[in-house]
Amino acid sequence: MTQTSWEGTGEAWAALGGDPALLSGVSAVVRDGALPARLPVIGLARACAGVCALAAAELTAARTGRQVPRVRVDDGAVATAFTSERHLLVDGRAPVNFAPLSRFWRTAGGWVRTHANYPHHRAALTAALGLADEPSVDAVAACLAERSAVEVEDAVYAAGGLAVALRSPEEWAAHPQGAAVAAAPLLRRERSRDAPALPLPPLDGDPALPAQGLRVLDLTRVIAGPVATRTLALLGADVLRVDSPRLPELADQHADTGFGKRSATLDLDARADRRVFEELLARADVVVTGYRPAALDRFGLSPGALAERRPGVVLAQLSAWGEDGPWAGRRGFDSLVQAATGIAAVEGSPERPGALPAQALDHGSGYLLAAAVLRSLTERSATGGTRLARLSLARTAAWLMGAGAHQAHKTAYKAYEAYDGPGPWLTGTDGPLGRLRHAVAPVSFEGGPVNWSRPPGAWGADRPAWR
Repeated sequence: MTQTSWEGTGEAWAALGGDPALLSGVSAVVRDGALPARLPVIGLARACAGVCALAAAELTAARTGRQVPRVRVDDGAVATAFTSERHLLVDGRAPVNFAPLSRFWRTAGGWVRTHANYPHHRAALTAALGLADEPSVDAVAACLAERSAVEVEDAVYAAGGLAVALRSPEEWAAHPQGAAVAAAPLLRRERSRDAPALPLPPLDGDPALPAQGLRVLDLTRVIAGPVATRTLALLGADVLRVDSPRLPELADQHADTGFGKRSATLDLDARADRRVFEELLARADVVVTGYRPAALDRFGLSPGALAERRPGVVLAQLSAWGEDGPWAGRRGFDSLVQAATGIAAVEGSPERPGALPAQALDHGSGYLLAAAVLRSLTERSATGGTRLARLSLARTAAWLMGAGAHQAHKTAYKAYEAYDGPGPWLTGTDGPLGRLRHAVAPVSFEGGPVNWSRPPGAWGADRPAWR
């Protein structure tokens, strides 16, 4: 049975500047047991996937001259995709998602959440604690038990690592960064420079690929940004991910988010590689970044510089904490944002912090970011301009926490189907990495694609060139 989608879809669509009349074309299959949590996680997930599909359908209509295709969001596909990194199998092998030192720790004053999946982050953590390079879990626990959570947070950050003290929702609201995030919109969208309208060529073929012919320069890492660009690749874009050779990606993480894309490495501090990068940038239609605000400005990737160099480009930026507040320059990950913003406290117990049933801030922000790119392309084709969209994991967290405060969000649906596990939304693909079991895309509209055109390859294995 279908039912009109969660009201959060309307909120997200309004933040994207979409025509509210198009929401009548969105329906949902609601499934009991999908992403169970105290907070309305499935509602957020459904809304993010839904507006992404609607933005894709809208762009399809603009390129075909036909009516906007209908969108159908299935909680089963959404719940499975939002936990895609857990369902991935590579030749039957399960992925490794978290390292032993990435976890909650009890301190002398409260709890602290660390992230040490990457070698350089693990090294910074252990250096801040004055421990050996490869300490045991017990050694780290004993060290942290002698310090307060906030003391650890400050020391690890100063050393270049990642640690966040657990905070209640009230403590986060009183924190300067919490206040800065609360004052920001869910999504910042700007038209930063006059540029002529850039209508896209007419679209034909089956399935409909609304991003066909567009070049997307993917400068993102970890989950949220790569989910956004993976979605644009599903919709037909030529997506080229570019990383520094000094910052290799985790192999399983790259496999999960690399569908449809190519992957290359360039050292932007090397003159020859910088020239190649400039050639890529000169032909890019979309640039997606997932680093701290201003971290890439020295490479000419600030909004102002891009508007000067590439009038009409669509720039989409994602960060952990947003561009305002004292933490704007800090690194962050979904698990850390959950700890800081009160989500882990809400989902836990007095004895121990909890977590969402998925890295929903990452995945949700990824689909919102892809939706922002698609809407920007639709608007640019009609009215021109250089388009900028900014999101943060912390602001997505605030949206989720705000939704949880309103009973209407919790009771908007009754269960119409059951979620009996991810099986129906998993499929298999053969490729350079072997036989992959993976989640299907939750972005679905009439006549649209159901799977990616190419499997992921090895990280950094492709030439840094457009097809």
